[in-house]
Amino acid sequence: MIIALAVALVSTAACKSAYEVILEGNDVDLKYATAFDNYNIGKYSKAARMFESLSPLVRGSEREDTVQYYWALSNYKYKDYYTAETNFNSFISTFPLSPFTESASFYRIDCMFRTTLRYELDQTPTRKTVAAISEYLTDYPENPYMDDCNRMLDNLGDRLDKKAFENARLYYKMEDYKAATVALKNVLKDNSDNRYREDILYTLAMASYKYADLSYTEKQKERFLLFVDDYLNFVGEYPESDYRRELDSHYRRAQRFLGRNTSILDASVEAEEEE
Repeated sequence: MIIALAVALVSTAACKSAYEVILEGNDVDLKYATAFDNYNIGKYSKAARMFESLSPLVRGSEREDTVQYYWALSNYKYKDYYTAETNFNSFISTFPLSPFTESASFYRIDCMFRTTLRYELDQTPTRKTVAAISEYLTDYPENPYMDDCNRMLDNLGDRLDKKAFENARLYYKMEDYKAATVALKNVLKDNSDNRYREDILYTLAMASYKYADLSYTEKQKERFLLFVDDYLNFVGEYPESDYRRELDSHYRRAQRFLGRNTSILDASVEAEEEE
């Protein structure tokens, strides 16, 4: 029985790869070299496992921050961004003065960026990432990752702007035009520089028009007047917009309903059509 068990153990050991033997061993120098060998040839999953196994063995030594950093970086390059973010967070808090800390701080926010959600979903991670990037830029104003940070901020800003616009436009799609006008105005109140401003103002004018058009006769006058204001705001900002033709048509109808002269506008539209 004992002989059979010994033979089984020897057979099992013989089946193990050199990597697995090193991984399970306690030779720090060999594990360290093996971890970097795997990292340098792009075997990031194996490198991450080896660096992880090294972590408790180098605690308190000069190699500790290097092992912790490359453990995180291996997970990052393996595209395990959730684990990598956790690694980088731990690294930053443990080694605030390490020469790797600036890079770790950038890779942390890059992990956060890569795990944010498309605009239709919850944007809490997006807001957290924007805040983290802003903090990083404050802490490291001369960092080498400025272009990457600006690219991320632009992408995230577009996502938040689109989310705000689409949430408000949902009322318009539901044909709740009164609620749509309130929601769209609130979007611009919260952020007048929303990059979908033209679409917001167009949808606002359309919602105002449809709200007036579908109202009881006794309410139409005051509501068409509100549409006229929204129309004029739109054309004042976007006189060359592709939305002009549609809105001009609604404006002429509103003016006729209000008993106003539309001949000047009609003439300008006719001239455009002739061109």
